[in-house]
Amino acid sequence: MNRVVIAGRLTKDPELKYTPNGNAVANFTVAINRRYKSQDGEQEADFLNCVAWRKQAENLANYMRKGSLIGVDGRVQTRSYDNDSGQRVFVTEILAESITFLDSRGNNSEKQDISQGNQQQAPQTQQEQPNPFADEAEPVDIGDDNLPF
Repeated sequence: MNRVVIAGRLTKDPELKYTPNGNAVANFTVAINRRYKSQDGEQEADFLNCVAWRKQAENLANYMRKGSLIGVDGRVQTRSYDNDSGQRVFVTEILAESITFLDSRGNNSEKQDISQGNQQQAPQTQQEQPNPFADEAEPVDIGDDNLPF
């Protein structure tokens, strides 16, 4: 099984490019704080290279910036290529299958899931609403014999 789920902050703006066939591809790096600090008290982090394709790559580049908090669900992949010097270079990265925007945009708490290019509106903060059952409610006595478990 090859499954990765991470949440962290973008280290820089996503780099959006297009293949010769017109497919969008975004390369980005996610910084993830480790649970512990080093011996000298410094917070350590891991920096994971990721790649997103097509509409999700475009949405990522359009809506997220350096420092944005995102969640990535995907898989680890390795690839290699020959650089300009003719040396073989190996790359390990996370292929994002689903990206969730975890930061709010502006004043509204918008949470977006761009796994298929869809955007979802998270429930906004609820204002105090009166309880419609406040005057009619009577206490209910539920004994242990009435519970199904």
